[in-house]
Amino acid sequence: MLNTYRTNKTLHPCKSIALHSTQHKNTKHKHMASSSFSFFFLTLLLLAVISAVTPCPPSERAALLAFKAALTEPYLGFFNTWNGTDCCGSWYGIACDPTTGHVTDVNLRGESQDPMFQKLGRSGYMTGTISPEICTLSNLTSLVVADWKGISGEIPACVTSLSSLRLLDLAGNCLTGQIPTDIGNIRSLSVLSLADNEISGEIPTSIVKLARLMHLDLSNNHLSGEIPYDFGKLRMLSRALLSGNQLTGSVPKSVSRMKRLADLDVSLNRLTGFIPVELGKMKVLSTLKLDGNSMTGPVPPTLLSNTGMGILNLSRNGFSGIIPDVFVADSYFMVLDLSFNNFSGRIPSSLSASKFMGHLDLSNNHLCGTIPIGSPFDHIDAASFSNNDCLCGNPLKTC
Repeated sequence: MLNTYRTNKTLHPCKSIALHSTQHKNTKHKHMASSSFSFFFLTLLLLAVISAVTPCPPSERAALLAFKAALTEPYLGFFNTWNGTDCCGSWYGIACDPTTGHVTDVNLRGESQDPMFQKLGRSGYMTGTISPEICTLSNLTSLVVADWKGISGEIPACVTSLSSLRLLDLAGNCLTGQIPTDIGNIRSLSVLSLADNEISGEIPTSIVKLARLMHLDLSNNHLSGEIPYDFGKLRMLSRALLSGNQLTGSVPKSVSRMKRLADLDVSLNRLTGFIPVELGKMKVLSTLKLDGNSMTGPVPPTLLSNTGMGILNLSRNGFSGIIPDVFVADSYFMVLDLSFNNFSGRIPSSLSASKFMGHLDLSNNHLCGTIPIGSPFDHIDAASFSNNDCLCGNPLKTC
């Protein structure tokens, strides 16, 4: 706080008005100037100290204590720091606005590098529920109550009234119920993570109003229904992680309008329909996981010729037709998994021209012919080509 009040200005020495003043007068003036400076500096120092120890508002302290009362943390004991009148000072996981004293951050994460966790050699465990009293902290910008494994109950619907909230992370608990219908009202939200819970119901249609959302993780819940058809309105989104649910319908074509989307994971759902051709034209998309669904149809050639694509997993679906022979010298796949589908024909010879092929799996299809030779195939074992109709050549039997 002191830095706020520092000044680079230096006091100029007093200038004598008279040309013939005495040495005694000059000394007196200098002493008075020095005293004035000291008094000024001490006043600012006192103001800085007072500002630093300004406690949070009593109503916000009461809200935090009600939030604490609904939870039980038996091992780490960090709630023991939640005492005294100043919740901004030393309360674990709490941060405040240094000017107003209002609580702005509640950051309680059960998987942490905090020395408190390392000393006990264990991750966190907490039971109880998330009290609606947390919603009275109207200046919250981040609410993190994640990875505690035992917190249950529903997400308080009132969180949608926290208009300043930018980060909402409640992942890794046992939360049930539905995502609040009006989640789209939190217009400042940039991160929404509700993964690894027991949340059910549909993805609220209002979610597409979150114009600033950059990271969305709803994976490993019990969500059902379709992905909103206008999902592509989330133009700032870079990661959409929806895997491990019970979502139905098809991948919305509007996704292709998300120019910043780099990671789309809708694996392990119940999706049907074709892959939108437009996905292959997305310049930023580098990870696409559609595995473990019931999708059908051919693979768009642009999806395989897109040199920005690094992880493509289409396994365990009903895709059919030939694998497009469109690979180029700049193709760089860390993962290309087309296993457990109905692909037929030959393995594309252009695959051998690829710059890099980390993990390739073409097993359990209806492929035939000779496996191409070339550096991308040198390190791939026989399991990646097994259970096809009539493939031959290294690493399988000789043709």
